[in-house]
Order: sequence, then C-alpha cells, then structure tokens
Amino acid sequence: MLDESLLDAPEALARADVRGLLRGAAESGARVRTAARYAAEAGVADLKPDGRPRSVLVAGPGAAGSCTADLLGALSGNNCPVSLIAPTGVAPAPGALRWTLPGWAGPLDLLLLVTPDGAEPGLPPLVEQAYRRGCSIVAVAPAHSPLAGAVEQARGLMVPLAAGPYNNNSAPYDTAPPAPAGTPQAEGQHTEPTGTAPDEVTGPALPGTLWGLLTPLLVLVDRIGLVAAPPSVLQQVADRLDQVAERCGPAIATYTNPAKALAAELAGSLPLLWTEGPVAAAAGRRFASLLALLAGRPALVAELPGALAAHGALLAGSLAGGADPDDFFRDRVEEAEALRARVVLLYDEQVSALSAVPTARELALAHDTALSELEPGGGGVLENAAELLAITDFAAVYLALASTERS
Repeated sequence: MLDESLLDAPEALARADVRGLLRGAAESGARVRTAARYAAEAGVADLKPDGRPRSVLVAGPGAAGSCTADLLGALSGNNCPVSLIAPTGVAPAPGALRWTLPGWAGPLDLLLLVTPDGAEPGLPPLVEQAYRRGCSIVAVAPAHSPLAGAVEQARGLMVPLAAGPYNNNSAPYDTAPPAPAGTPQAEGQHTEPTGTAPDEVTGPALPGTLWGLLTPLLVLVDRIGLVAAPPSVLQQVADRLDQVAERCGPAIATYTNPAKALAAELAGSLPLLWTEGPVAAAAGRRFASLLALLAGRPALVAELPGALAAHGALLAGSLAGGADPDDFFRDRVEEAEALRARVVLLYDEQVSALSAVPTARELALAHDTALSELEPGGGGVLENAAELLAITDFAAVYLALASTERS
C-alpha cells in the first residue's frame, strides 16, 4: 500500500529518506557539470582519435555497467555496436564477480570500465587482458581505487567519478582529482576503502550516480563521433535535470508533480512499461530495475509495437481493470485491493502517423486498463533522455519512501 499523505509531507519524506535518494536525484544536474569538468581535466576533450572503434565493450558491476551500456547503445544508434561484458560469479557481490574479454576483441576495439566502487578484484585482470590484446581502455571510477591504478599501469585513460556536491563521502575512495602534495587537501584525502553500499554496486546505478558514470563517456563518444554530446549539449542536459528536480521536488504538491503523480498511480498496480524508441526503451528498463530495487515492486517492460501482442493477454485476464465486477462492493478497509495492470507509455519522440502509441492507448481503453504517459518535453535526444530518466528516478524513489510495506 501507498501512504499518499506522505507524498505531500516534505518533512516526513526527509525523515523516511535515510539513504538520501531524493537528494541524489536532485543532484543529477550538478553531477553532469562536475563529471564533464573531470573529463576535460583528464584530457578526454583533447583526444584526437583516428576514427571510430570497431566496437565498444562496457564492463562494470551490476546494473552500473548494464545501464550505462544500454543507454550508450541507445544513444549511439547504428553508428557502432555497444556490447556489455556480463560478469560471472557465484554471487552478485563485487568480490565474486569476474569479467572475460571476448575472444575477438583486439586493437580496433574500445573497452569502457564503469564502477562507483573501484575495488572489484575482477576488473584489474580484465584491464590486463585488454592491454595484452591492444584494446583502448577508458575507466570512470573513484580516484586512488585499485582499478584506477590498474588502468594507469595499462596506459589507459582514467576519469575520476564525480561525487554529489553535498556528499563527498558517497564512494569508498576520493572522487576528486588528487590535490598537490603537501597541501591540506592532499593530506586529508583517503587512500583506503571505507566500505561500499551494496545497492550502489550490485543494483542499478542510483539517482545521480548514473550521471557521474555516464557523462564522461558521453564526452568520449562525442570525440569519436558516436553521439553528438558537445559541452553545450551537456550543459542543456544539466539544465533540464535541474528543471525536472524543481518540478519533482518533495515540496511540490502531488497534483502538479509528475513524479509523485506517477508514484501514486503505480501504487497497487502491475506496471506494464510500453516504450517506443531506443532511448525510451533503455529508460523503461532502468525504471523497472529501480522499481524492483528501491520499492520492491515488479514491472514488465516491452517495446512497441511488440508489447501489444506480448502483454495483450494480461489485459484480458484477471489483471485487467474491469476483471472483477464485484470490486465495487469490496470492503476497502478489511479487504486488500486486487493487483491490476497499468500501462505506462514512454516515448522519446513526438507521436507521428507511424507511431504505435495511439494503438496502445486504444488497447488499454478497450480493456478498461488504467493508463499513464510520459511525453518528451522537446529539445534534443539527450535532453529528452535526461527528462525521462529523471522523472522515473524520482517516481521510483517516491514509491519506495511512501510504501507502507517498505517502511
């Protein structure tokens, strides 16, 4: 159940948010600016590549790696294949994960390493494999971490992970570039791990952290011609994230807050996330993973138009909105509400004559199934992606904080 009164009580939300999830989501714009600056200081913007790589390989723990690979693949389109190196191991714990470079990888390929931890023992051997094969290596990880040292030894490019502006201890290592020796800042830096939050590493990259990992890679893929992400576009992305943070903040009432409204709509329902467009598909998969991790809620994701066939039977069965004619007479105090399907449409471009979105609306209406939509707000591809990701991030956080089962 969802305590909707909590959604409009900012002080109560702040007390419930012991992990700082709302602050992390609100800091996303600042993370983009800081990460872009770190990338520039690391020399990413000064690279002069000879051409595009044959393929881009992405490795990282949990969904920190998979979300990054998914979004980079969606944004790059057909310019270059982007593949995730899935880890193996007996458990999802960072210490148990191992990565193996594909047998065909070689000097024409680019390896990207992303992690909010940097202490995974399976990543340095992957760096060594890539170095022996002649792959180009770029990593985004906390400074002074074991992975950072391995990348530097392999003559790769290392970009420090950007921390939030109000939380310099969100990673087990310092996330800022090292200060000059002898300065008070240098003496105060940590060089030993202090522990890692499991959800930050093995679960989806949490709000804010994703942009700290993704932004330096956007600067990189702009240089090699895969995605158009010059500094002006990244500034627009940061501005859009700030705008969404203002619209979706805890002090904004539910009826004018798209994230709170979506969280309230998803309470007691099985979300069917129907997406159109590659960027919306990646955002939908991330939203589903965040709902599972933060709120403990299942969600099904499918791309249009295939979703109409894949999930059509769900709308005709017991999950349909009008499936139980006696629901009107149910005792709403003593009897739990039955789980109902709710279609959530996410798309990254305006609806056109060739879009399946109108058909999806008609199908939901025909089966008396509730419908929610997240429309693109206008602007470029990266700006629309940022808005979709930010609103769904906030919605997952609000659903987690106001769910009575999780409190």
